[in-house]
Amino acid sequence: MGGCPRSGRELERESLSEDGIVATDTFVHRSRIAAPADVVCEWHRRTGALERLTPPWEQVELISRTGGIEESGSLVTLRVRTGPLRRIWISEHGDYLKGRQFRDIQVKGPFRSWAHTHRFESIDATASILEDQIEYELPFGWAGRLLGHSFVRSQLERMFQYRHETTAHDLESHLRLGPAQPMKILVSGAGGLVGSTLVPFLTTGGHEVVRLSRSKPKQDESVAHWDPVHREIDLSALDGVQAVVHLAGESLGTSRWSRQKKDLIRTSRIDGTRFLCESLAKLSAPPKVLVSASAVGYYGNRGDEILDEASRPGSGFLSEVCRGWEEATEPARQNRVRVVNLRMGMVLSPAGGALAQMLPPFKAGLGGPVGPGGQYVSWISIDDLVDLILFALCKESLDGPVNAVAPHPVTNRELTKTLGRILRRPTVMTLPAFAARWALGEVADELLLSSARVSPGKLLEAGYEYRHPRLETALRHVLGKEGSG
Repeated sequence: MGGCPRSGRELERESLSEDGIVATDTFVHRSRIAAPADVVCEWHRRTGALERLTPPWEQVELISRTGGIEESGSLVTLRVRTGPLRRIWISEHGDYLKGRQFRDIQVKGPFRSWAHTHRFESIDATASILEDQIEYELPFGWAGRLLGHSFVRSQLERMFQYRHETTAHDLESHLRLGPAQPMKILVSGAGGLVGSTLVPFLTTGGHEVVRLSRSKPKQDESVAHWDPVHREIDLSALDGVQAVVHLAGESLGTSRWSRQKKDLIRTSRIDGTRFLCESLAKLSAPPKVLVSASAVGYYGNRGDEILDEASRPGSGFLSEVCRGWEEATEPARQNRVRVVNLRMGMVLSPAGGALAQMLPPFKAGLGGPVGPGGQYVSWISIDDLVDLILFALCKESLDGPVNAVAPHPVTNRELTKTLGRILRRPTVMTLPAFAARWALGEVADELLLSSARVSPGKLLEAGYEYRHPRLETALRHVLGKEGSG
């Protein structure tokens, strides 16, 4: 793709203390970005850039933030995990030059010293060089360097490969969908796996996001309160909203479904969606478009049949829920809102969902196929999912059901082998179908043993360009395992 970075050298320099012991290391990562330097700098300045640049395999929590990168002395406080420990990391912004650079200096954290300079060098009107330079000193002197130098170096290379690739692809997406004016977008389920990735993706693109939340909004928060159970919503906070992304719904979970759990799954998706759509219809100026979540569970267990958006629904609990979920958007459609029902596949991210549940046993060498292994898994990388949500918001030809999956579904056995190869672990521990049913009951049949070979016909026809169309490249990106070995 045009915006994919061409990685420069990771340079290593060392400085010596007076006694001849190496004190400070310098790491540099450079990439070509298909966007002007001022545009790349502005992307970093916007709210959400830190979240977009944090790899999904890193356990980082934003505690507080005062000001932006352009405000000298502003602070960012994070809680980061280093091994089994959690540490507070406080960085101070400084040396901001519009369109050219800014710096982060560690005030408190795991390093003895850390100075990170972000530089943006113009090539021409359409391209620039993104450079990250880090000067750091490990704790515990020569012992810390002896034990930690190689590990830190490899983690920096892994992290900045991810950061530069994400920056390039995000900018390409926003520039490709321009030059439309930024939108005011309402997002429900903003704290979930997809929503917490979508919101920073949208805000770094210049869009204004209002979160629809059950929590009461705090001062200076862009939050609209709602309580779908009691049918309460703050319509005044929705004034001026041009687009809506509806992701809220009870988690499917990983344990047996009780009757109460199934009722929560059904009502949160169907009743909550209908209430939201009825509320949008009451606005004096309703939004132009609603992208509402659904799932490939709509198709049920269909073996190796190739399924597109015109395929009939299947049978079973999830198919029933998905049908009701999509039908619940009808009040918005009747009010001339363009509605896109995203039938999402398995979302690949180590931060949550199915992949996060798979990683511990696979890393321990206990992974393997479930049941016969021939059942199809239709999947989508987390970055492609948030990208195609924006694509659906902007692409006026998209309407009705849209399969939000990658173009190359795989069998459960292929998924298992690919993940094991990337993690360099054996995958011989097969989980028989009867054992899965014994442990999980209906969940096993609906989620683990069901087969849905889904094709993204509408997205391909509309011209959507995938970041990660193949499973291995998608997994390597989200896991930070670039390369072929």
